Amino acid sequence: MSDSLDRSTKINLLREPLVKKLCEVLDKSSSKGWRKLGELVGNDRRVKVSPDDMEMCSLKVLELEGSPSRTLLRLMGDRGCTTGHLVDYLQTLGNPEALQCMKPSALQILIQPQSVALISGHNLRLSCHAVGKSPVQYQWFKTNEEVPNSFSSDLVMSPVRLQDAGFYICRVNCGDTFEFSQWVQVDVLNVTGSCGQSYHSLEGRLKLVIQPQSQRLHVGETLQVECGAVGRPIPRYQWHRNGVPVPNGTKRKHMIHHSMEDHHGRYRCEISSSTERMWTNEVDVVIAPRISVQISEAMECSEDDIYAIGGGSGDFFLNNVPDQLHATDKVALLIGNLSYQNHPQLKAPMVDVYDLTNLLRQMNFQVVSLLDLTESEMRNAVEEFLLLLHKGVYGLLYYAGHGYENYGNSFMVPVDAPNPYRSANCLCVQSILKLMQEKETGLNVFLLDMCRKRNIHDDSAPNIVLRVTANIVFGYATCQDAEAFELSSSGFTNGVFVKFLKKRLLDDEKITVVLDRVAEDMGQFDATKGKQALEIRSSLSERRALTDPILPGDSADLAHAHSLQWAKAHELPESMCLNFDCGAQIKLGFAAEFSNVLVIYTHIVKKPEDMSFCQAHVTDFSQDLDVDPKEMNRETPEETGIYLLSSNLPQHCLYTRVSSLQKLREELVFTVCLQGTFTAMDDESVHWTKSINIGKPLIARLDLNRAVRRNSCLQTCMMPHSPSHSPCHSPGPEHHLHLHYKSHQAQDYNRLSPQHHYLDVYEHQGAAGGCGDSFYDNVGQSRCEPAYDSAGGLSSSPGRLSTPIETTDDIHELQTVFINSLQLQQQ
Repeated sequence: MSDSLDRSTKINLLREPLVKKLCEVLDKSSSKGWRKLGELVGNDRRVKVSPDDMEMCSLKVLELEGSPSRTLLRLMGDRGCTTGHLVDYLQTLGNPEALQCMKPSALQILIQPQSVALISGHNLRLSCHAVGKSPVQYQWFKTNEEVPNSFSSDLVMSPVRLQDAGFYICRVNCGDTFEFSQWVQVDVLNVTGSCGQSYHSLEGRLKLVIQPQSQRLHVGETLQVECGAVGRPIPRYQWHRNGVPVPNGTKRKHMIHHSMEDHHGRYRCEISSSTERMWTNEVDVVIAPRISVQISEAMECSEDDIYAIGGGSGDFFLNNVPDQLHATDKVALLIGNLSYQNHPQLKAPMVDVYDLTNLLRQMNFQVVSLLDLTESEMRNAVEEFLLLLHKGVYGLLYYAGHGYENYGNSFMVPVDAPNPYRSANCLCVQSILKLMQEKETGLNVFLLDMCRKRNIHDDSAPNIVLRVTANIVFGYATCQDAEAFELSSSGFTNGVFVKFLKKRLLDDEKITVVLDRVAEDMGQFDATKGKQALEIRSSLSERRALTDPILPGDSADLAHAHSLQWAKAHELPESMCLNFDCGAQIKLGFAAEFSNVLVIYTHIVKKPEDMSFCQAHVTDFSQDLDVDPKEMNRETPEETGIYLLSSNLPQHCLYTRVSSLQKLREELVFTVCLQGTFTAMDDESVHWTKSINIGKPLIARLDLNRAVRRNSCLQTCMMPHSPSHSPCHSPGPEHHLHLHYKSHQAQDYNRLSPQHHYLDVYEHQGAAGGCGDSFYDNVGQSRCEPAYDSAGGLSSSPGRLSTPIETTDDIHELQTVFINSLQLQQQ
């Protein structure tokens, strides 16, 4: 027997596949099976098995899937039987097939792939890992067809599409030996905005993403109720009608092609896995008879009465029931500014933008998510965003970063804004709203995760005339003239606003109702209770929700053209296999963390047998891009700054994060360098290189680095200044009250994100580029900044107290309720 199977190992520690195979052999053998094995063991003093024990083993044949052999082996293991003892018994037994089970295979699959259900557009990864006496090779199959370029232990599809659903298996080769993994199913869900609220089970593994919908049908029409959950392993389904399980109702989509009146009732589905169970909402299914009715006189009746009348002239009423509110399309622009050149750095916007991107995509939003934009890049991004809008579209703008508010107008601060900044250096949100209104959008939602303090260096009073429309919603992370704060920890966490927003965003409710509930949740959060409050401003007169379905209107061709424009900015380069002259093969793969952040990973598919070491890395990137050489080609995603996407990337690769793709002016060309050593060459290192051109990936295709067009939103966002209020001139002395405190502006603060309630407590009033400074260093920093006068002192707005309202004892009391050692930090 091979040394790889330790004779001293207790047989209770043998791997399940080996035990299962051995039991099958011993159970089916009559003369050299488990009974004969029991006799041999019973005569051995080392492991005593009594006649009563053998009787107990024999009774296992009466149980469903019961195995006498498994019971016997368990008894032997409990009494000290080792692998060496078992091999000796099997040799004495003379059962070569059983003895063969104990010999280690030349190829063993250690990690089996698992079935999974996930949402279209997310990333799929199936893993199969094997070891053998020689290098192993992998090939994935979908049903009986090979998956192209699937030679790795990890099968990755990024993003996964509806047509990728099906059954998969992996074949592992080791020399002349091969093994197949277990079959797994991949279920890809198409989640639309009408799917309703998402719930998590207590264990958190299953996630309900599609809720069934109520239906009203006529007899003979097709009844279909659908639900869906994502998770690993794939969930099981059982439909119930009026509390009773539906026969054969075990699929996600329960369908009855010719419905009858008996099929009406209340439906819901039980979704379960091996350890969890949850229920969908219960919905009504009404099935009305087809009755032709002549209506000869006016009468008063409800919508249910009209529906019950059915066909004939009654259809007139059905056709005049008001349509469900819908969008002709849904578009979202998400901007998170962190790496400011002249102002305190932020951290949480990256996490917030990432989480909101995934949630909005579940509601069928076309999302553009961007980090760290300069002024011209922000203006061009807004212009591209406006190009995606047309009549009836739901438009959503989320911004996280430094900001301020003057005279009711909100300004977003780019990462290259000077210190101090003014309106000419920033983007005015109300100006963007004005341009959106010109597109006749169906819903305009602005979620502003920034400070709203007054900027004393900007005394402009822009006169922006907005149309009177009943479709505008503003969700401010904090109150007017207040700072936005976020919670901070050593890791990456959401800010307060998104922490609670992401729990409610998928609710199938009017958007103002959703924001109201977020405000209530934030008000109950101990760490910021009474210190920061979400403010909602709305002119919305209809029950419009982010979950409303998409029904293309008269501009279907225009909508399709806009969708192509969006897809253009989200096209990933195709993964490729690179063959080098030495015989090595490298897989080069790509993933998108944000619309302007690309992840490149390299993986060794195969190498020559005489090569003792082989590694592939990427280098020679354009100077336009933000690529830190010290963080390139790392063995874990986290080492290169990929914190949010790491769980969706294949393993055993070298990873490189390429950000600021919007700065790319030419096609992205880089070098893949293969480094190898050969035993015959005394392990001397040899290099091979290949130049790779992947064009302009993701947002780089839109050329956001171009000069701002004269007819773009620049003209609306830039506010005119009189000579006395030009950005070239400093404000007059009437704007300055001097408080000589130590400057914190250059300090590198910990983690920050745009957040919300009025923290009147620790702040000095005034804002140089945005907001007041924190009085206590340990409280942190807000998305506003301290204002300085010409003498270097902190400026304070007239008429406001410059000392904190609460004492340090109150602050320490507030800190004691922080969850998970989080700190409230002022950005």
